[in-house]
Amino acid sequence: MHLEIRGAEKLSFREKQAVVLKEMGYNHEAIAKQMGVNTTTVATLLSRARAKGYEAVIIIPTSLGLFRDENEEEG
Repeated sequence: MHLEIRGAEKLSFREKQAVVLKEMGYNHEAIAKQMGVNTTTVATLLSRARAKGYEAVIIIPTSLGLFRDENEEEG
């Protein structure tokens, strides 16, 4: 699996940092600590990124076996 941030080219460097950390599962406090800013700044960065319309997409390879092949019979 990997994470793809669509529309990342519209984001500032700091917005990208905040978005990537958020999409990796970090909360605002952890993002703030990692970036060396306060949680209000994190909220502002994420709000600006959302307004610019980024989209996070998880790419799941079929080789993981999470999905049944449509051609397989149930059994």
